[in-house]
Amino acid sequence: MNRRYTLLAWTAAAATYLLIVLGAVVRITGSGMGCGDHWPLCNGHLFPALADIGTVIEWSHRLVAALVSVLVVALAVYGWRLGSGRAPFIALGLLVLQVALGAITVKLALPPWTVILHLGTAMLLLATLLVAARGSVGAQHAAPLHVPLLGLAFVTVLFGALTANLGAAAACTGFPLCNGEIRPSAGGLAVIQWLHRLLAYALFAYVVWWAVRSRGRGAWGVVALVGLQVAVGAATVLLGLPRELQAVHVAVGAAVWAGVVLAAR
Repeated sequence: MNRRYTLLAWTAAAATYLLIVLGAVVRITGSGMGCGDHWPLCNGHLFPALADIGTVIEWSHRLVAALVSVLVVALAVYGWRLGSGRAPFIALGLLVLQVALGAITVKLALPPWTVILHLGTAMLLLATLLVAARGSVGAQHAAPLHVPLLGLAFVTVLFGALTANLGAAAACTGFPLCNGEIRPSAGGLAVIQWLHRLLAYALFAYVVWWAVRSRGRGAWGVVALVGLQVAVGAATVLLGLPRELQAVHVAVGAAVWAGVVLAAR
């Protein structure tokens, strides 16, 4: 594979990872409407006044999104010239969907369902770019053992987004149980939070089993990332949901997803 193409794919993947983390910062800081309901302009301007921190954060997120767009389009054009396969064109399609969801999210004033779809599409875009960077045949051709792992990791990520965007993160205090209970009795938000935790526990158990079976270093790297993610999640709850740890939780979660995609080949 052409080295420039590979470098471009890795760069696009890294920029997409940064975009996911910045998207989390936007949500955590309440900066989603930092540019008002204007899109693609920010408060009606191409280069807005940056006197408000919310505007700075949201505008930074949009700038990185623009960078990702340029990189993905360039990758698709380069891939077409090289005959590199479907991955860059799938990435281009996901980019179009991601941009549309971003616009809808802003125009509808951040309803949870659009935010969750926005993150899910970003995760799929990251996965596709990683596949392109590795020159892989794609996750759909992975061994059957690994397909459930990809699905479980993706659902866990989406449930994390659901937990955060519905305000369910504070519904379960304590760790590892939810309010000291195995079956939460505090209502629907507690159930959502508890389901997210159960998925995280299941993911950790699955990756340990997978690593023992496969004996690969990449698999044990995923085990370490999932373990770190569970630890960060526990600290976030026990310390009262500090913003910094919430952002770290999303960053490590995205790294877990990237690690699973790279290792499940």
